[in-house]
Amino acid sequence: VSPEGSKKMKLNVVMVEPEIPQNTGNIARTCAITGAKLHLVYPLGFSLDDKYLKRAGLDYWDKLEIEKHDSLEKFLEKYKPEKHNMFMATTKAEHCYTDIDYSKFKDEEIFVLFGKETKGLPEDLLEKYLNTKTIRIPMLPTLRSLNLSNSVAIITYEILRQHNFETLECISSYFD
Repeated sequence: VSPEGSKKMKLNVVMVEPEIPQNTGNIARTCAITGAKLHLVYPLGFSLDDKYLKRAGLDYWDKLEIEKHDSLEKFLEKYKPEKHNMFMATTKAEHCYTDIDYSKFKDEEIFVLFGKETKGLPEDLLEKYLNTKTIRIPMLPTLRSLNLSNSVAIITYEILRQHNFETLECISSYFD
């Protein structure tokens, strides 16, 4: 809640069964530095005690809001796509991530789901929401996909940009 008492948009980054600890560590760092909440949907392809995960996340772990979910089904039971501003990042989507007007969700939560590195999000989930809730990052058609942590950063910052970086500092006082 801002000093004026108005609510702000809350961004939720949802990692569905991530497999590579370094990617999740980088994503955790992005979430911590932007104020986004990180959701980890099990099973994970690593332990949360993994040294590579910890190293990639640096000393940001205590500044991060994390919610863990036993399965994708349990996450979707709690946060129903039909009732939430939910988007699913996939190379199979027709709509570009910049086609969405995220700024219209002013005092609401936005969820962005990202699938595991080797397979993405489950096909049945994508088929169900393909025309309404899927987004993609443009890329050459001859290559498979961007690195997962880069994809999270790109989409996260577009959503925050459309909200005028309302809770972030845009001007550095480093040299003052």
